[in-house]
Amino acid sequence: MPGSVCIWSEPGISYTCGRERGQRIVKDIILKMSHITKIYPGVRALDNMSVEFKRGEVHALLGENGAGKSTLIKVLAGAIEPDSGEICLEGKTYDKLTPKMSAELGIQVIYQETNLIPALSAAENVFLGNLITNGVMVNQKKMYQETGRLFDSLNININPKTTVKYLTTGQRQIVEIAKAISRDARIIVMDEPSSSLTNSEVEALFQIVKDLQKKGVTVIYISHRLEELFQICQRVTVMRDGQFIETLETKDTNREELIRLMVGRTLNETYPERQAKPGETVLETRNLYGNGDIDINFQLRRGEILGFAGLVGAGRTELVRMLYGADPAERGDILLKGEKIKLSSPSDGIQKGIGLIPEDRKIHGVIQKMNIKDNITLANFKGISKFGIINSKKEVQQAERFRRDLRIKTPSLKQKVKNLSGGNQQKVVLAKWLATNSQILIFDEPTRGIDVGAKQEIYKLMRDLAEEGKSIIMVSSDMEEILGMSDRIIVMYEGRITGEIERKEFSQEKIMKLASGQERGRTLS
Repeated sequence: MPGSVCIWSEPGISYTCGRERGQRIVKDIILKMSHITKIYPGVRALDNMSVEFKRGEVHALLGENGAGKSTLIKVLAGAIEPDSGEICLEGKTYDKLTPKMSAELGIQVIYQETNLIPALSAAENVFLGNLITNGVMVNQKKMYQETGRLFDSLNININPKTTVKYLTTGQRQIVEIAKAISRDARIIVMDEPSSSLTNSEVEALFQIVKDLQKKGVTVIYISHRLEELFQICQRVTVMRDGQFIETLETKDTNREELIRLMVGRTLNETYPERQAKPGETVLETRNLYGNGDIDINFQLRRGEILGFAGLVGAGRTELVRMLYGADPAERGDILLKGEKIKLSSPSDGIQKGIGLIPEDRKIHGVIQKMNIKDNITLANFKGISKFGIINSKKEVQQAERFRRDLRIKTPSLKQKVKNLSGGNQQKVVLAKWLATNSQILIFDEPTRGIDVGAKQEIYKLMRDLAEEGKSIIMVSSDMEEILGMSDRIIVMYEGRITGEIERKEFSQEKIMKLASGQERGRTLS
């Protein structure tokens, strides 16, 4: 019942969440979520989950995809209603929250996909839904002034008048943070805030988080990048299968222990071993221009994993979109097994046996409202139909084979893709292209937003595909991933290839020098 008193205890400590006379208030505990349960058909998303957060701490919420982190946060944000449990916030308990209640209580959630309106200015987005007015008229001058003061207090170098569509991904994330603070947030949840940021933007984000902490704001930080947790978080709570596993002080734990708690077992290797034996050249570009890229020359061999490294904005995604046919090249040649080909649309790429596992799988990789079966067979109608009529039995058999082979975790092929974890969604995208018998597979940021256990599965799938003779292009901003998975690495900077590195010459320092334009290495010409 809203407004009631919440009392709980632990060995040697008695906590009281309430304000009745004679009761002791534990001031450092701002939020307690107790016995939260949420059940969907066939899935127990949260199972008697309890966790507490202290005032002014940065608290990591950690777990594999499907562990229940997002569901727990949506309960806190009022986006979904729990089946049972209580939320105790600064002296009052609630059976459930609505989005309006959550915001009024000072809870703000910054999701991985920013919720800004691109056509509006930074200031207009900051005050969206809470506009400063002179009677019935919006006072834009005052909004710009207030946003400027807010940005200054956070050491943000963004002009409040700048239209959001012209901001970088990192700047948009920071505008989201400013919007949360403008609403007097006491608790800010950050869901994978650094997944699309450059190194300098991550550093700026960390400084903002530390400043928020000094002001007494509690930050709940969700990230699969474990190294970040040790930099900015004081405590970490691990979830698995919708349940609480353990809360630890970050200074008292390590990466290996956290991984073991997340997956329930010890993972001994990160990148699978393989003996690369690349064959003949299957794809080549000659003096390729377009989509912001300049004079691109490289070769991809059969059975090879060719990594593309570079900073955000280097032109890697722009390149692979041309190779798939999503964006046209302006001039130059693309050769498939020695023959020039023209790629004017994705259908051209599909017909040539090229598949793209895109950077943003939720928008460009799957249709979330469709089920797993329909997503897997989406690009292969010819293979499951005759005279334009789909063979339903063959369709189910094909989808079931890839569900089994790729170990897609789901109670049914009829499950909607939006209900799958990130790792399983990625497997559905891969299954779609394997169903078309694609011989060249392009992975653009293959493990972004995927937990450590699912990463290993994706890595093993990539290794197995390469050993079967398929050719893989992998774009990755994760330095460990690019070094651990690639047979060769091509580095890009500002739309150009600045170097090609053979495996025996791999080093992080060499990649960073080429990626930042400090030097140029050996390139194909």
